[in-house]
Amino acid sequence: MSDLMKKSECKATFTIQIQFQQNATWQGTITWAEGEKSQKFRSELEMLKLMMEAVDADRSEKGKGTLNTWK
Repeated sequence: MSDLMKKSECKATFTIQIQFQQNATWQGTITWAEGEKSQKFRSELEMLKLMMEAVDADRSEKGKGTLNTWK
């Protein structure tokens, strides 16, 4: 139970708006409440990358590849 408590200490709130479903994936907009930022995404992978980047303390991989990042 203590491991679960430790994991819940790092929280982020996202609002996800799905605008299209095309090629078996979602496209839309994700808003990060704590960071007060909004970003468009072109796939679930890109959406998950943005979510992971938001909660990751070490952003050493920010900007790598062709996927969107928080601006």
